[in-house]
Amino acid sequence: MESSVCMPAESTEDSVRAWLKVLSRYRQPRIGRSGFELLVTVVPFAAFWACASISLFQGFWLGLISVVPASAFLLRLFMIQHDCGHGSFFARRRLDDWTGRAIGVLTLTPYDYWRRAHAAHHASAGNLDERGTGDITTLTVAEYRSLQPLKRLGYRLYRHPLVMFGIGPAWLFLFKQRLPFGMMGDGPLPWISTMATNLAIAALALAMIWAVGVVPFLAIHLPIVTLAAAAGVWLFYVQHQFEETHWSKGNEWRFAEAALHGASHYDLPPALRWITGNIGIHHVHHLSSRIPYYRLPEVLRDHPQLADIGRITLWESLQCVRLVLWDETRGKLISFREASEAAPNP
Repeated sequence: MESSVCMPAESTEDSVRAWLKVLSRYRQPRIGRSGFELLVTVVPFAAFWACASISLFQGFWLGLISVVPASAFLLRLFMIQHDCGHGSFFARRRLDDWTGRAIGVLTLTPYDYWRRAHAAHHASAGNLDERGTGDITTLTVAEYRSLQPLKRLGYRLYRHPLVMFGIGPAWLFLFKQRLPFGMMGDGPLPWISTMATNLAIAALALAMIWAVGVVPFLAIHLPIVTLAAAAGVWLFYVQHQFEETHWSKGNEWRFAEAALHGASHYDLPPALRWITGNIGIHHVHHLSSRIPYYRLPEVLRDHPQLADIGRITLWESLQCVRLVLWDETRGKLISFREASEAAPNP
């Protein structure tokens, strides 16, 4: 156990920088633990997939409920892929990269392409002047009011829960990630990543179709992927789209402050915390992304003052859906209704 260091929870620049030094102690992964985490995620995923397949062939339709835990373990696989992208899972670059690429075939996520976009997200999260790469599109109140009616409608539709957590995740994982959108002119790597992943996905899909048939494969795998995608987008949303999050202009933006106060501590029940790879401890992750996900609880155990920063519960997270615009005056996210009520009279 790390010795507890008395650290302030205030957001002064010096205290936030001090946290970077404290958190560096947790960056070393335990190779055996990493291998175990991979094993206890891959095996249940395969088992639940097989259970759904057997149930379908036996005509036991209720057995298709297995797609729900299968999607949960696919989500957990994505969290391992996520740690690989940060070089924190094995802390061996080649091993992390090839593990991430292999998992990317299952999660339909081109690893190297995604890793580059995600790195941009970490480098600019909370920066109003650097929005648009690897994040949820968020407008300020002033920007929204300046839009033409049709574009306002487009933003409202984009922010609607049915689109954000239903149509959007399916579109992102099934279709959008088949091409390196946003990086088409950034050299060969994004193209190699997406095309190689597409070929591997096609090969695996054909093998599974040969084994179980096209209809059973689609009936099982599509629900698994879409459920996992929706849950993943929900987690990413809640981690940054909460009322007291942090946004600032480029000349005022500071990485450490934006990381600690622009990402939430999504305090989930233990079972959900485990299946989501502790990603809810997101403020700590953003402050020190090289900490393996299974060591994040150690940070809160040793430094409990961090637990209250940006903390939202499962129930409170449901209220985040209505928060869609950044109010620069009040320094918080607000709803369309709040923006309308605060609009100046013509």
